Amino acid sequence: MSVDEMPSTQQIQELLPDDTGPSWQSRCINGLLRLLPIKKQTASAAAVQEHVRRLALRPACYEPTGLGRAVEVTLKNVAGWPVYYTAPSAKPNIGNYVLFLHGGGYINEIVRAHWRFIGYLTRHARVRCVVPIYPLAPRATAKDVVPATGNLLWKLLEDARPAKVTVVGNSAGAGLGLAAAQWLRDSGYRQPNGLVLISPGVDAAISSPEHMAIAARDPLQDIPGIIEAGRLYAGDLDVAHPYVSPLNGDFRGLAPMIVFSGTLDLLYPDSVELAAKARAAGVPVELHLRKDQPHNYAGMPTPEGRQARAIILRAVAQGLT
Repeated sequence: MSVDEMPSTQQIQELLPDDTGPSWQSRCINGLLRLLPIKKQTASAAAVQEHVRRLALRPACYEPTGLGRAVEVTLKNVAGWPVYYTAPSAKPNIGNYVLFLHGGGYINEIVRAHWRFIGYLTRHARVRCVVPIYPLAPRATAKDVVPATGNLLWKLLEDARPAKVTVVGNSAGAGLGLAAAQWLRDSGYRQPNGLVLISPGVDAAISSPEHMAIAARDPLQDIPGIIEAGRLYAGDLDVAHPYVSPLNGDFRGLAPMIVFSGTLDLLYPDSVELAAKARAAGVPVELHLRKDQPHNYAGMPTPEGRQARAIILRAVAQGLT
């Protein structure tokens, strides 16, 4: 599929797995999500501004909670950032590496659900996870965060040899991971062994008719607030800059990718376009697009989520290349 042959929302059904639709667990969770006030946080630019203002009044809270059993964790300061390192307690010096980049629209700290996922990867894939607590917008913006993340990844790649390194990111963290991989390539450094992009946020503009149509069905996100968060993260840069919207960047020479998205996620057309651009550039890519699944479904306690996590476990344990 060439970039010029991008499917429409109607044609996207052809890319979906041949299944009977979402599980009853997924239908229940989707119904519950619609009852919660989560979507109000991104309903308007003003809502995001007020959320950021409130967060600025509270001390940052990013300590690991929910890692679970049999996981060791240490904290280091790397170039001014807190960086956590997890490892299986039984064999803490063996295994491949994961650079985990958390989501949260570039304005929210890492949360317990992220730590649970990190603990799951550490324990079941027997990998060592590196978790940078990158600074958030608006006090830090893409102009600084992307190169700093790329430099951290480069140092990890150098130190990890001969172990393999996979970047795993969800939502905004997936966008940051893709932008950091593009920075590595442009800086003349080698790529990680793979990129696992979960519901990636890769285009801060989100202005297509497809986005508008899906927004009404998305139980978690709305367009005005996402645009405002992207504006805060962009800072002095245009929101179309590849640091902010890596979908606009060059895909040549990037690491193999696995991408997860669902058709209730208003960002899913960008995942489809991302996969098409990667293939057009000769980058191996798997797109796991699931019908009636919400944003970040890969982390949810559903059969679809468990299937996605099984794929991720294999990818990080073995390395994609």
